[in-house]
Amino acid sequence: MISFIVPAYNEELELPRTIESIRAAAKDRQHEIIVVDDASTDRTAAIARQADTRLISINRRQIAAARNAGAGAASGDILFFVDADTQVNDKHVIGAIAALEHGCSGGGARVAVGGWIPFWTRLFISAFSTIYFGLNFGAGAFLFTSRKNFAIIGGFDETLFIGEEVYFSLALRKLGRFRVLREPIITSGRKLRLYSTSEILRHSFRVIINGPRIGRSRKGLEIWYDGRRETTSTSAP
Repeated sequence: MISFIVPAYNEELELPRTIESIRAAAKDRQHEIIVVDDASTDRTAAIARQADTRLISINRRQIAAARNAGAGAASGDILFFVDADTQVNDKHVIGAIAALEHGCSGGGARVAVGGWIPFWTRLFISAFSTIYFGLNFGAGAFLFTSRKNFAIIGGFDETLFIGEEVYFSLALRKLGRFRVLREPIITSGRKLRLYSTSEILRHSFRVIINGPRIGRSRKGLEIWYDGRRETTSTSAP
């Protein structure tokens, strides 16, 4: 059994595509899809039910807590964490299972942004990805590990509102090799479309200047938590 855990907040637009990609990626493997609805005010919960997924509702407004809630309810021996605006394919499932079978403690995948985004942001993402994945960290949009290893490290750090994937990666690396798959997932570029250049730079510099302590509170993290959403899906490559 493999479990796909999808944390979601106001994802009525992107969630159907994500669920569809997960089902296609899982193919004939025994699997479950757990959607963790974290206080959505749109049709996220209804869509999850209609798609015949397992729905869990929480009211934390925190990505780490949502992922942990899903993992706590999961039945699978392998856990996949897939953001609700992200598409995966069978290469990610095959690669993750192979990595775990060969002794890796867990891993993630490289990231590609779907839809149109400003040219400068593509350059930034390319440079950032080279450094970030070169340091062997997993991106929060897609992470995997075994149930056993998840329990050993204690899951995601719920004192963090951002950056929890870095600490999750570091914790797994203490248990064994951490594998970043070369096949990229496709994730939404909506933040890069819905926020101005000045907003993105202001939030980015605030995180850089304040360091890890800024992640201990939702205050000042509006770009991640204020819920701006598009009205049409542009996540396709």
